[in-house]
Amino acid sequence: QVQLVESGGGSAQAGGSLRVSCAASGRTFNINTMGWFRQAPGKEREFVAAIVWSDNRSYYGDSVKGRFTISRDNAKNAVYLLMNGLRPEDTAVYYCAVWTPGSGWYWGQGTQVTVSS
Repeated sequence: QVQLVESGGGSAQAGGSLRVSCAASGRTFNINTMGWFRQAPGKEREFVAAIVWSDNRSYYGDSVKGRFTISRDNAKNAVYLLMNGLRPEDTAVYYCAVWTPGSGWYWGQGTQVTVSS
């Protein structure tokens, strides 16, 4: 099992910045990828960004490319999402997620990000 604890988020105005953090504990030795998804009211969960643990490759959803940056801290088993140039459509609950071979995805409890115009 992997446990995920998210922090950060909150409210910002359009054009502003926020950072969300996620710390993993438990069977972290088996982590392959850590990332972020988001879900806005009435919409499906959407991929935001992910980073591969072994080689630091990062991937982004089309709607956040060039604005959001994912990074990690191996020593802390943590992943961060810096969100710049926020837009009202970025408003959502942001979920940290970890993928492990054989066990699939683990999810955090989610943290709210609200962007006002």
